Amino acid sequence: MQIKLDDLTHPKIALLLEEHLADMRATSPPDSVHALDLNNLRSTDITFWSIWSDAELLGCAAIKKLNNIHYEIKSMRTARIHVRKGVANRLLQHIIQFALDKSILRLSLETGSQDFFIPAHQLYLKYGFEYCEPFADYSPDPNSKFMTLQLKTLIK
Repeated sequence: MQIKLDDLTHPKIALLLEEHLADMRATSPPDSVHALDLNNLRSTDITFWSIWSDAELLGCAAIKKLNNIHYEIKSMRTARIHVRKGVANRLLQHIIQFALDKSILRLSLETGSQDFFIPAHQLYLKYGFEYCEPFADYSPDPNSKFMTLQLKTLIK
């Protein structure tokens, strides 16, 4: 698996993000879908990575800078045919290492509260994320769960 900083121009990225948005729209009410589309992921405050095996796209991840010490995991997606092969684990490890290297003190995220998102909750809990109150511009929403990881305890 090779993770690379991505400019979101490869057609396979667009297809994966369309799949992601379709699942989010099918799972959550419209006002509770916070996933970004291709154009919004191109924002200057977002860092986007893709993960590949040779020419096959396995997944992607994005983080958004909220301030110098707090970033949001804005998107994580594993291609359907690669689910449960370690792709999400590898992407999350990469994000955490990136944050540590940049002296970021906190990573937070919003995800759905429906059963569809239980594997995501379990993944984040495994890496030390804890449930928290809404952050940034989010409001309480029964269709959302908010999680955060305090990295200052991991910085040596």
